[in-house]
Amino acid sequence: MGLRLFNTLTRQVEDFVPVQPGRVSMYTCGPTVWNYAHIGNFRTFLFEDLLRRWLEASRYQVLHIMNLTDVDDRIIKEAGARGVSIRQFTEPYAQAFHEDRRWLRIRDATVYPKATEYVKPMIRLVEGLLAKGIAYKGEDGSVYFAIARFPAYGKLSQLDRRELKTGAGASARVATDEYAKEDARDFALWKAAKPEDEAVGAVWDAPFGRGRPGWHLECSAMALDILKREWHQEVLDIHAGGVDLIFPHHEDEIAQSCAYTGQDRFARFWLHGEFLNVRGTKMSKRFGNITTPRDLREDGVDPGAIRLLVFGTHYRQKMDLTDESLVAAREGSRRLGEFGNRLEKAGSSQADEPEAFLRAGRDFISRFTSAMDNDLNSAEAIGAVFDLVRDGNRLLDSGIQPGPTFREAWRFQEGVLNALPAVTGSGGITIKVEMEASGTVKMGEHPPADPTQAESWAAYWASERRTARSARNFAEADRIRDLLKRHGWEVRDNKDGSAGVVRVG
Repeated sequence: MGLRLFNTLTRQVEDFVPVQPGRVSMYTCGPTVWNYAHIGNFRTFLFEDLLRRWLEASRYQVLHIMNLTDVDDRIIKEAGARGVSIRQFTEPYAQAFHEDRRWLRIRDATVYPKATEYVKPMIRLVEGLLAKGIAYKGEDGSVYFAIARFPAYGKLSQLDRRELKTGAGASARVATDEYAKEDARDFALWKAAKPEDEAVGAVWDAPFGRGRPGWHLECSAMALDILKREWHQEVLDIHAGGVDLIFPHHEDEIAQSCAYTGQDRFARFWLHGEFLNVRGTKMSKRFGNITTPRDLREDGVDPGAIRLLVFGTHYRQKMDLTDESLVAAREGSRRLGEFGNRLEKAGSSQADEPEAFLRAGRDFISRFTSAMDNDLNSAEAIGAVFDLVRDGNRLLDSGIQPGPTFREAWRFQEGVLNALPAVTGSGGITIKVEMEASGTVKMGEHPPADPTQAESWAAYWASERRTARSARNFAEADRIRDLLKRHGWEVRDNKDGSAGVVRVG
């Protein structure tokens, strides 16, 4: 049947057909490098990595563009507070992003354009829109996109323009009353320079006034410039990101891009990944539940387990990060690792491949391919992988040696999922347990008989230890540490004063 993908633009699963046969251009919205990207961000990046890997496994040549936003309101504010330039402020976070994505085994994009390196293409795009009368200069010196002059506005998000509220078309990072516009719905393409922008080097000269690009403008200009230069196209095959970007960001990208190029679309397919929640709640500073890849790495969680966890839920469904789900993913990754070790050590059939292994390998490839071609149904594909492990172990137990078809099937899935543990085997793996306790139920000093309650018990006592340390009762804190240690738990104190507790397995 071939690859079929859910297109947000049409709200349908459609046959995927690229502009150029055998070649796929893909733009994915990258991080704003004003802080460490959290695991919710990386759920989107992992879904995009899975898409990229499956396209390549399907024999497509992929041009993958992922931007880094290194100038915006938050960056300017933080850089100003620290008395540094935006470049000095963002560079460490850009490096951290690459470190985190490599740890999570996310393949390198073809190019990682930074917004500050593509200001000239942005200026050209604004000039083109001004010349066409679709953009205008406001009373404050900023340049705006006139939504009323682009009839197709709202097609992606399926919004009725009459229902747009004041400021809805503007970047969420800008107050609705910050600029004087013709229409409150219009969004900024180019923001007139302010003293705080000048102070951190976030300003550029342009024919329409000194200033800086708007957030939405950046992605359109970078994508169009690279796509036209590399593949002589003005329409992307795929544009992907999180569901939170559908409106206004991606809607505004479409408007300014199509108005500039004259094309009826900016991308043929729009793919959006759902949120990752922590125990049912979206990650936010308000709830104090922000988790980053480096947090998980410090707590001993394996990147293969994280990939297995994320891919165990379809990218268009919300997923919940819990201690239990991490434990299950760790166990699943360990099982894959053990089987991979066993398969590697097993001898190979010198004659024709045994029928049982041949059939298992062929059946798996068919199931795995069918699942992935069905809008990247990774959850179903993972089910096929564990059936392959079950069948493989049974056949190895019977003394039959695998042949090339079965081994190729195993390598094929690993190239797509890449979910084996970093160090296969059983030693030295730790499980993260969040430091939570109800505060209303006092637990005894012996773990409960029910093993499923052990983590809650450990989290309770870890919380008690933290309370003791805060009260400078170090003797009690040490006693609790020893208590946890006796029952197989280890407390990890972090540099920022927080702590975690892990079970050593």
